[in-house]
Amino acid sequence: MPIPTARPLPAGRPTATGRSYSVERPVSVERLDSDAESVYRPGHPGADRPHAISVVVPVYRGEQTIAALVEELHRLTITHLTPGGIPYVIEEIVLVHDNGPDRSDVVIQRLQQTHPEVRAIWLSRNFGQDAATIAGMSVAVGDWIVTMDEDGQHDPGAIGGFLDAALTERADLVYSKPVNTRPHGFLRNVTSRGAKLVLAALFAFPASTRFESYRLIRGDIGRQLAEVASNGAYLDVALTWVVGRVAQQPVTLRAEGREESGYNYRRLFSLFWKMVLCSGTRGLRVVSMLGVTLALAGGVMAAYVVFKVLTTAHWAPEGWASIIVVLLLCSGAILFSLGMIAEYLGVALHILVGKPLFLTVRTPTPRPAATGEPTGGIEQGEH
Repeated sequence: MPIPTARPLPAGRPTATGRSYSVERPVSVERLDSDAESVYRPGHPGADRPHAISVVVPVYRGEQTIAALVEELHRLTITHLTPGGIPYVIEEIVLVHDNGPDRSDVVIQRLQQTHPEVRAIWLSRNFGQDAATIAGMSVAVGDWIVTMDEDGQHDPGAIGGFLDAALTERADLVYSKPVNTRPHGFLRNVTSRGAKLVLAALFAFPASTRFESYRLIRGDIGRQLAEVASNGAYLDVALTWVVGRVAQQPVTLRAEGREESGYNYRRLFSLFWKMVLCSGTRGLRVVSMLGVTLALAGGVMAAYVVFKVLTTAHWAPEGWASIIVVLLLCSGAILFSLGMIAEYLGVALHILVGKPLFLTVRTPTPRPAATGEPTGGIEQGEH
């Protein structure tokens, strides 16, 4: 199905500080097949042209908040400079309608008419935040992809800092790092933090402690990951498969722009359990080791029972020893078999959720522009 074509930016677009960059380029994102590569960006971002950023916003209950967020993002559609002096521009705002219960679709259609940078993606039903975000990433055309929530608690003014962190630390992924208490209830904040600590401690997944929905992702990585991620994949877990360098940028969270949060505790627990199941094979490996351990213990115990029966008269009632030996050996064999099955399931899990064997990028990780030195920026994007 054809994907809407992104609108080309005019040449010599002025910056917020009056400086001008030549950014005219043909951009087409209509894909005829999975191998189509049609986004071409001449020059080095940050040197010959600004870094182009696509903002992806999954919209579930955004009727009251999404218009104000788009207005804030619209101000960044002329070239601005990051705090570190790097030019960037928001090229498009991808709003992914996730079939929420309100009139978000009406608001999105109105925003499309009044803001040329807004692109709408309409999902056939409610698929959840991760799926909606991945859908938006799959069609984004920017050098970088920013994902953020619809409720207004993420300040678009922090995007420049994200880009500085990515270039300074040569990171392909930058997460927000809230410096204030989240604008939620005490119980929700405690349970959210506790869930991440459980993943880090019990499932040996320390990266979970920095997961945030406000993030900056290198564009070609985000697009390719969106293509290979399958049903059941948790976006942040999938990012750990293909991203080596990760940075964090301090941000201040704002109060939500609506009275009621789009998440209840049932949905939050569902997200946590999804993260557990996608975090890797640690849980299955525990089952496997438990099965092997108990099988060995059963064999040792069976040998002990046989020894006592042979060496001690009237040690146990008649028939008891044979029953215990059979139970120990059979239960040990069953537990060992379950452990083997768990190992196979671990391999199948990575295949089912779309964990790629490898992922390639067109250029090295971008670094800040320097005189006489290539930026390593993205000259030609994916798809």
